[in-house]
Amino acid sequence: MTTSTFKGGLLAAAAVLAMSAAPGFAQGVSACLITKTDTNPFFVKMKEGAAAKANELGVTLKTYAGKQEGDNEGQVQAIETCIADGAKGILLVPTDSKGIVESVKKARDAGILVIALDTPLDPASAADATFATDNFEAGRLIGAWAAATLGDAAKDAKIAFLDLLPSQPTVDVLRDQGFMTGFGIDTKDVAVIGDEDDARIVGHDITNGNEEGGRTAMENLLQKDPTINVVYTINEPAAAGAYEALKSVGREGDVTIVSVDGGCPGVKNVSEGVIGATSQQYPLLMASMGIEAIAQFAKDGTLPKPTEGKQFTDTGVSLVTDKPAAGVPSIDAKAGTDKCWG
Repeated sequence: MTTSTFKGGLLAAAAVLAMSAAPGFAQGVSACLITKTDTNPFFVKMKEGAAAKANELGVTLKTYAGKQEGDNEGQVQAIETCIADGAKGILLVPTDSKGIVESVKKARDAGILVIALDTPLDPASAADATFATDNFEAGRLIGAWAAATLGDAAKDAKIAFLDLLPSQPTVDVLRDQGFMTGFGIDTKDVAVIGDEDDARIVGHDITNGNEEGGRTAMENLLQKDPTINVVYTINEPAAAGAYEALKSVGREGDVTIVSVDGGCPGVKNVSEGVIGATSQQYPLLMASMGIEAIAQFAKDGTLPKPTEGKQFTDTGVSLVTDKPAAGVPSIDAKAGTDKCWG
């Protein structure tokens, strides 16, 4: 994706939610933002974007987060609080795409607009709308880049998959299966992680989306096969942990690591050769568009519309690498730094 294409995509997405009213027209409207955690830089930036747009439009914003990745109960309690407080809209990054659906239904039955951010619900129609990176495309891009970079050696690759959670939330499945599709692996059931039979797959392990988890998962898979030469990671903290595990056994220089996020630390790791390529997403835009949608809904009942040809509002993705591969559109780390977060 070129920079001009990226900018055009953002303008098109923003146009879907453009509002003619002056700033402050939504005073008296309250909204909630519920993220998976309040420590991951992705969610920190999302919170900043929501807060800035809420302040601009006069929306009262309350924010909540799980104690850690996988804290579905914490998110359930947050939704209950938002319902009781009379919120007009909820922006939700679900930690359990299926487990939270019943609570989301309660909110919608109470007349609250519920928008999933980043991670679609399962089914996606359980929310009023989804604003997200095309996570399958994000995975496909890094898979295609890895295959193109390896060239003929891709047919003999030894691949480790560092996934998110045992519950396989939609974001986990989409990125993982997207990578396989880009790399040329038969996914079997594209909605499930782990049913593939490609001999190049060493195995899957769980990271909880953090550096410690990435390190442990990488250590586990290296014990299974010390010749691993490609590592897919659910996000950049997991990638950083994987790199440290590889470095401890002297393998950091001959293993290709790919990831998804595009945070400033991750883009810096691309420029330093820690990560070969990462798919950059845009959390601030997701959240700010979500607040705009809630304000518009409060004004006249308008529901947000998905991107043409998709079932969700696509907030954009760009492959960031300093080693471009033929046939795979990308931007370099310098351009990625200009757009990074965290």
